[in-house]
Amino acid sequence: MALKDFLKNKPFAKNPSSKAGQTDGGRQGKPESPISRVADIAVPVILALFVIGMVTGSVYTLSETESAVVTTLGQAAVNNNKGLQFKIPFIQQVTKINTTVRSFEIGYRESGEGSYSNVEEESTMITSDMNFVDIDFYVTYQVTDPLQYMYATEEPEVILKNLIQSTIRGTVSAYTVDSALTTGKSDIQQNIKNIVMDELEEQNIGLSLIDISIQDVEPPNDLIKEAFSEVENARQNKESALNEANQYRNEQLPAAEAKADNIIQKAEAHKAARINEANGQAARFNSEYGEYVKYPLITKQRMFYEAMEEILPNVKIIINNDETGATQRMYLGDLDGSLGGNEGGGEQTRTGGDAGSSTGTGGER
Repeated sequence: MALKDFLKNKPFAKNPSSKAGQTDGGRQGKPESPISRVADIAVPVILALFVIGMVTGSVYTLSETESAVVTTLGQAAVNNNKGLQFKIPFIQQVTKINTTVRSFEIGYRESGEGSYSNVEEESTMITSDMNFVDIDFYVTYQVTDPLQYMYATEEPEVILKNLIQSTIRGTVSAYTVDSALTTGKSDIQQNIKNIVMDELEEQNIGLSLIDISIQDVEPPNDLIKEAFSEVENARQNKESALNEANQYRNEQLPAAEAKADNIIQKAEAHKAARINEANGQAARFNSEYGEYVKYPLITKQRMFYEAMEEILPNVKIIINNDETGATQRMYLGDLDGSLGGNEGGGEQTRTGGDAGSSTGTGGER
């Protein structure tokens, strides 16, 4: 029975004029009730809403940053197709998952308009040398497996945050406070990233770590901050001095190497000249020795004369040794080598004979 017929036939109220005004056929004429009129309007509206619900419940859309988990009678599947998608109403349930890169802070919170507030219970940590340090991190992550993200655990983001905080404390505790504040920052964040990525792969909660970076590292109070600031300034000054020294070395080293090469080349040239000279002298000596073996007296005299030419190149002397052993010397010029004569002119000093008898064993010089 239709709802409209039910509402018409059901006696909700008595009609006082039911006994009056019968038709010619003997039937009683009844006016239409308000409920019947409401039913006439409500039924088409309900049917229209039902049809609209069926149509709208059978389609859904996925943007470029979304994936869908479609559950059909308890069986879940992932739909990564983008755009308009269809599903079976009342049978399939669709849950949209945001797959964009998301982030959160550890150790601080951004309060808006560029201001930040410190969260000490997250940032304060102890180092291996029993000192305290405040470290802030910025974490980016992404949903890579929507099915595991929905069903592997109830709160995957909480698990990720707890895992990162635990890894941070365990890693920082292996470094000294000086290393955490200065040179060990990159090692700390890299070690944390590697450990967290391995743990997420093992636990398989549908999340992947994109990056984790240290935002700020500082001591927990102002006095320690000032001391470490001075240490950092001294370290920077040291690095600056080393860089300047290296730059000066790089500038001076080529010039010094060129100068050294020049000295070496000159020394090699001098060495070669001395070796050649020594070889020449040795060859000359061997040649003279060969002549000496053949003619010892003549060679001895020739060597004597050559030596005298080198020692007294400008002195002109004639030496004559006769058979009696007398020696005659006649100077052809002054002892300074000039050919000037004495006041009388003519013949120079003679000893034991005249100039005509100067030809002898010695010969003329």
